[in-house]
Amino acid sequence: SLFFDFPELNLFCYFNCSEPSNKRVKPVAKSNSLTGVITPVKTPALKRFGQSISRSISFRTDARPLPPAPLRSRPKAASFPRRRSSQCWSDTVESHDLTAKEIKRQEVIYELTQGERQLIEDLSLVKKVYYEPMLKLDIMTESELGQIFGTLDSLIPLHEDLLGRLERLRGSEKTVGEVGPTLMNWFPCLEAYVTYCCNQVGAKALLDQKKHEKRVEHFLRLCQESSFSRKLDLWNFLDLPRSRLVKYPLLLKEIQKCTPPDHPDEDTLPDALELIQSIVAEVNKKTGEAECQFYRRGLTYLEESQRLPEIQQSRFLYCHGELKNNKGQRLHVFLFELALVLTRPGEDRDGGHVFNVYRQPLPNALINLEEIPDGEAGGGGTFRGAFTGGNDKVKNCFRVSSRGRSKAQSYSLQANDSFSKQQWITSLRQAIVQSRDRTAHTSQSQLCPHPDPALYHIAELSLSSDAEMADHTSR
Repeated sequence: SLFFDFPELNLFCYFNCSEPSNKRVKPVAKSNSLTGVITPVKTPALKRFGQSISRSISFRTDARPLPPAPLRSRPKAASFPRRRSSQCWSDTVESHDLTAKEIKRQEVIYELTQGERQLIEDLSLVKKVYYEPMLKLDIMTESELGQIFGTLDSLIPLHEDLLGRLERLRGSEKTVGEVGPTLMNWFPCLEAYVTYCCNQVGAKALLDQKKHEKRVEHFLRLCQESSFSRKLDLWNFLDLPRSRLVKYPLLLKEIQKCTPPDHPDEDTLPDALELIQSIVAEVNKKTGEAECQFYRRGLTYLEESQRLPEIQQSRFLYCHGELKNNKGQRLHVFLFELALVLTRPGEDRDGGHVFNVYRQPLPNALINLEEIPDGEAGGGGTFRGAFTGGNDKVKNCFRVSSRGRSKAQSYSLQANDSFSKQQWITSLRQAIVQSRDRTAHTSQSQLCPHPDPALYHIAELSLSSDAEMADHTSR
């Protein structure tokens, strides 16, 4: 068998060869990398992968390599630079007589245009460097790749269309006049993001699962260490469309700030901003619903009494993440729209993530929330030293309890830090208030049901008949 150390994007040029060979190819030196980006779990955001250190990796294959010389040449890698160009609009023109405000406007429009170009390059890279090689090398099945990459391939022509429109707006002096109508006409295309973003929750879970396989982990790590990746992992690339979507309203607001009152865009930009904000809100709503359904399906109930109707009725998640209980055990806690669910993460037979429901879930409308100040004595009672770490103090803790439908339930929980604790406290308060309002509204509707519209018609006929009788009698 052969071992290859692939240095750049051109490492994949041998895929179409099929004849075996015993020739060993000398690895080509490559630069060291890398620093990853880590972000916490937050609805509907998804976690990114962490940091890793560059080192030489070999892949075992039966395919015959091309001669060493082509491997050493790196023409394809040049099309995916290690660093993004930080060129501004003013760098592209030799001279101009624009005001400072108009210069700022051109800079923002240029940033919008360059962002489209960079996104297209990145999505094309993902297809060529990740999807196609993993399919050809049978690192993943076509079905698995379809689940992970979703409809990403269809987004490329969509953004190529906007890039073409923006470039055609540039005049001979490389300035853009009216941009509002172009954006108004194109923004409805972004409704395609509903399908892509809704798929991301399941895609991330499957990708995390597949990374436990050695071939997948080696391939992804090798790509991340190569210069074309710019130190980004696969999920960073797959998350780029979502990041781009939420940036459009920000860019439009900046263009609007720099647009003079007498400019033609003054009338169309507000409508364009309202349109893109509504599209982003709709994508967020649908993504939240998809995320809620995904995690609901992943819940495993140990007792039938744990299947609260509020869990199934919930349409979204306020937040979810790791907390510790008063025994120091790590739990994954879900704050659904209508219920708080404590779970212990596990795996199913296929290695997929499941969440075993721990204790009894709490309906949000019945929750009492108690914030525990830092430094409260923890020598006994609820906190038995699990939170104290021998310092006889507790930090970042709060308690949730419920005295509703059955016996009293009370859970003391600890967050990783003060910021995380505050996020949980804020989300819980919001969930409790909204759930109680919803319950009160439902109860009021049941006590005072709306009459059948047909009854209004009968009452009107009755009143009309009475009036006619009274009129006849008076005569």
